[in-house]
Amino acid sequence: MSTPPLASGPDGPNALRPLLHTVLHALDDGRRARGGPLPAGGPTAITTRVRDIVGDILPDQGDPDALRALVQLLAEGAADPADPLCAAHLHCPPLAVAAAADLAADILNPSLDSWDQAPAASALENHVTTALAHTTGAADALITTGGTESNLLALLLARETHGPTLRLIHGANAHHSLPRAAWLLGLPEPIIVPAPAGTLDPVALDEALTTLPGPHLVAATAGTTDAGLIDPLPDIAARCQTHHTRLHIDAAYGGALLFSDRHNTLLTGIDAAHTVTLDLHKLGWQPLAAGALTIRDPTDLTALHHHTNYLNAPDDTDAGLPDLLSRSLRTSRRPDALKIAVTLKTLGRTGLGALIDQVLDLAHHFATQIEQHPHFELYDHPVISTVLFRPHNATDTTVAAVRRTLLHNGHAVLGRAHTDGRLWLKVTLLNPHTRPADLTTLLELVEGNTPT
Repeated sequence: MSTPPLASGPDGPNALRPLLHTVLHALDDGRRARGGPLPAGGPTAITTRVRDIVGDILPDQGDPDALRALVQLLAEGAADPADPLCAAHLHCPPLAVAAAADLAADILNPSLDSWDQAPAASALENHVTTALAHTTGAADALITTGGTESNLLALLLARETHGPTLRLIHGANAHHSLPRAAWLLGLPEPIIVPAPAGTLDPVALDEALTTLPGPHLVAATAGTTDAGLIDPLPDIAARCQTHHTRLHIDAAYGGALLFSDRHNTLLTGIDAAHTVTLDLHKLGWQPLAAGALTIRDPTDLTALHHHTNYLNAPDDTDAGLPDLLSRSLRTSRRPDALKIAVTLKTLGRTGLGALIDQVLDLAHHFATQIEQHPHFELYDHPVISTVLFRPHNATDTTVAAVRRTLLHNGHAVLGRAHTDGRLWLKVTLLNPHTRPADLTTLLELVEGNTPT
């Protein structure tokens, strides 16, 4: 048996070309076989299909057709975020240029745990983190796997600065990763501030800061998961300043609004935060993973300093080799900054801003369409690109059943959000290729599957 070719090196391009041809055809064949935003049949049918196609995943003798068969299987059984009727989650269709850049990262396979594994990648990451930091008014940034890791890092840096009695204060609307991070880090039970209108109540926050012993870390949200709402950041920042309290802003969803000249004022006050979570595999059209944490005070990063002689020996760092191990909680780390860098450089601020404006305009159009429809109820006009609605006079049980019916039949992928005491269907618009006619089709599908 001959030795399988490598993806890089002198023979890499010749080895990859036919394989990429196979992958692209398999993706297209799988999409055609799927015929919609996700496969029909539900979990049992998909599991059976995968079992039947895969068979023995580790056979005695290899199968030369495995690449084509398994890629086609994956595509056929995918929930495709590029389909206009796949709009449940903060799960974006990646830009082609970003996916192409990610392929280069896979082929070269640099690992950002030491400079000698990633010379150019480490320098490029520095350009990306500097640009993202300056976008939020910060001094530095770390590349992360997404909002959950960024929020964990934010709490860790705060704990190391203010001590283990630090207590997290967050709104009832906050992402689940924040209280979970407090638990993982052994911090006291978080204080939950009411969010009666879906956003953190600054008056209740001020009362908590006044009456409860510190030190505290306040976590605000710029783009809630359920409805895409933004906490009153200037008011929260002012109250944190008055009480000399550290502020973290989870802008995993809404942070990309900073690229839009039309919508960046929605994030006024974000520059007052000590740390900010960004997540460009949401409203940034990056393949997973593409998160960041921006840090206002670079001295906070001393908490991450860690030495091991085979990666960042003191004499190497003294000689000028960058210490990459202290830029993450992870050791092996892929160059996710490459696809971000390619996207920023290719589109520029204007191009990114135009995409953001486009999906926000689409969300407002959809909200108006629902508002004018006799059979639907709109929760509210969107702040970012999330729209909540439900059939008129439907029970929560009916709303849930309609969503599951559309999933089971492979017709549409809608999310669910429980707010205002009721269950709503959730549409998160992140696809700039979605058109109003697609949203009309979506409403027709919901109406046609709602019992009268």
